[in-house]
Amino acid sequence: MNVKTDTKEKFHAITVSEPSLSATMTDELDECLLPYLQNDVKNVVLIAKDIQSIDIAAAEKLARIQQKFYENNASFVICELQKPVEEFLDQHELLEIMNITPTQSEAWDIVQMEEIEREFLDEG
Repeated sequence: MNVKTDTKEKFHAITVSEPSLSATMTDELDECLLPYLQNDVKNVVLIAKDIQSIDIAAAEKLARIQQKFYENNASFVICELQKPVEEFLDQHELLEIMNITPTQSEAWDIVQMEEIEREFLDEG
């Protein structure tokens, strides 16, 4: 699978450069993403602008990957979804449980807000 990683101060921006996302590819993505939970910078922004289609197994796997990040006090935000993928997720009732934003900038904002929230909760 073709991915590009760009590491920022608070998160890793990972761009999936594939037109379609299948279950086998999300297994690869799982292997690629979960090690970030061991890093100092755990948060991931997944940029999905090139993905035109996704199968149900891949979509469910993405939801599980996101859940693993939140269980480990890390953010996982998907941004720049294409309309067909967004509609597919909505039809399968996954859109509302996933953390999705229209732009990278909004995804970065969410990561930063969640970081502040976690720091605040740790202090309390």
